Amino acid sequence: MKKISILAIAVMALISCGNTYTAKNVDLTNMNDSINYALGLVNGANLKMYQLQNDSSNETIAEFIDALQRGYDGQIEELSEVASIGRNIGNAIKNSEKTGLAENEAWTLNEKMFFQGLINGVYGDTTVMDALTARAYFQAAYQQSATAETKAGKPIRSSCPKSVKTVSLKCATDSLNYAFGLLNGNEVKTYVLTNDSDGSMVKEFVENVNKGLKQKVNNPQLVRMGEQIGKSIKDQAEVGLIGEPSLVTDFELIKQGFINGLYEYYDLMDAQTAGAYIQNTLNDIKYGANKTAGEQFLAENALKDGVKVTESGLQYEVLKMGKGPKPASDTTRVKVHYHGTLIDGTVFDSSVDRGEPIVFPLNGVIKGWTEGVQLMPVGSKFRFYIPQELGYGAQSAGSIPPFSTLIFEVELLSIEK
Repeated sequence: MKKISILAIAVMALISCGNTYTAKNVDLTNMNDSINYALGLVNGANLKMYQLQNDSSNETIAEFIDALQRGYDGQIEELSEVASIGRNIGNAIKNSEKTGLAENEAWTLNEKMFFQGLINGVYGDTTVMDALTARAYFQAAYQQSATAETKAGKPIRSSCPKSVKTVSLKCATDSLNYAFGLLNGNEVKTYVLTNDSDGSMVKEFVENVNKGLKQKVNNPQLVRMGEQIGKSIKDQAEVGLIGEPSLVTDFELIKQGFINGLYEYYDLMDAQTAGAYIQNTLNDIKYGANKTAGEQFLAENALKDGVKVTESGLQYEVLKMGKGPKPASDTTRVKVHYHGTLIDGTVFDSSVDRGEPIVFPLNGVIKGWTEGVQLMPVGSKFRFYIPQELGYGAQSAGSIPPFSTLIFEVELLSIEK
């Protein structure tokens, strides 16, 4: 049986300012500009993909960007949990005037019955219907509606009352609306209003339900998300964008990146390129010194006796030359023992220490290994000095930091079939 969802979601809805936004190119004059724009673009594209699959209208996008701006400007209305739930229920019912009760196109919305059921549920009144009966009735009606060909009629608008009242349910539409309201009210009573000793919380709840009814918001959850993201961007301004002190927040570029991502406008860069740019730039900032140290090490190491350098930049020295065959190609499977360190001597992996050699195809490892092991006859032991671009590059790998030059002592034990 499909689970029936309840309206009460603790998010806050705020009215859109009615702005319009346009996808366009921007001037990116330096790395700081580019990473701000890329950050907005990636997040905008993700919102488009995961949150706005069914509604990416200009109005909805404008609501999000308005909310993003409010969050950045510190203009978020702070609501209690009770007020937030009331506000959202009111807004959800307002939106249901277009979609039908519980977003079911076959069910006509009767706000008078829904809201009276809601308040009766909040106060625990079971005169008309109790919660168990309401749930059973609603679930049965939900299953039947799957095959219904009827369309919801014109909604009956009303406001949320303040007190309990016994109503007469004259038709199925009345019963559906009342039952759904009662279920929501019972949830609010059970999980939100347990400490309401003087009725002040119920009063606050009702006031905010009616405020929510007066607000026009297409996607309240997206609005709340926009406000929180905007606030987070503002908070990062003090510590550096993405927590990196050297990066200065440029909200206008981030905002335009969001807009372009939401509209899938990729003239400057697409979302995948932007994501890679962010990661690579952060790695450059954090681990650039690691890259420089590796380059300096290799430059000096290449001058040592016995060290040979291939066209790709791989360096190696022969510790022991075997007499067996060499691997025939990069698809050859080999058995090896190895001991891997960073240039400062830190051991990051070692089959020797584990006492267990490994078997792998040469095209299944880093480029430095693929090339280097093919130089080795079986029975050989080589030491490889692998530049970062032939290793893991800008990516970290376990305890190996990005841009690390790697040193491996490798013994080729056999070629496997």
